[in-house]
Amino acid sequence: MDEIYKKIKELRLLRGYTLKELSEKTDLSISFLSQVERGTTSLAITSLKKIADALNVKITEFFEEEKTQEDYLVKADQQKPFKLTGSDFLYSRLNGEFAGRMLEPLLVNIPPNQKQTQKYGHPGEEFYFVLKGNVIFYIDGKEYVVREGDSIHFPSTCPHSLENPFNEETILLSVLTPVIF
Repeated sequence: MDEIYKKIKELRLLRGYTLKELSEKTDLSISFLSQVERGTTSLAITSLKKIADALNVKITEFFEEEKTQEDYLVKADQQKPFKLTGSDFLYSRLNGEFAGRMLEPLLVNIPPNQKQTQKYGHPGEEFYFVLKGNVIFYIDGKEYVVREGDSIHFPSTCPHSLENPFNEETILLSVLTPVIF
C-alpha cells in the first residue's frame, strides 16, 4: 500500500495540484488526503477511484509495477491493433512507456460507412489529423468535414462523435488527453 500512497502524491505534484485542489476535485477532505499521502490511513476503493479520476489516470495505474527502464520507441511491429466492444474502428497505440505519461497517441482506422452512434463528453482534449480519406466530426452540435491533410483539435468536454459515411477507409492520427488505455 505504501507505493499507492507515494504514487498519489507523485501524480498530484506532477499535475501541479495542491491538496485543496485535489480535495475539491474528489469531495474528500484535505486532512484525509494528507493522511493518505503519508500512509497513515486506510483507503477504500471508492476513494481511490475518485482520486484516480481527479488525477486523470486509470485506477490500475496505482497497482502497476513501475518499469525500471523507460521505453520511448515504439516499433511498427509492436503496435498491436485492437477494437472496442461494439465498434468496427481499429485502434493502434503509438505511445512510449514511461512514468507520468499524459498523452494518448493512437492510429485510428475507420472502415467505410461507419458511424459512432453515441456522443461522448469527458475531461481532456482531442486532436486528429487525417492521414487518408475523409471524416465528419460532430462537436457540440456542429458538423465538421475533415479531409485528408486537415486536422481538428477540440476540448473533449464538448459532446462529440464522428463518422465515415464515405466508401473508402479513413485513417486518423489521434492524440488525446488524458491517458485512457
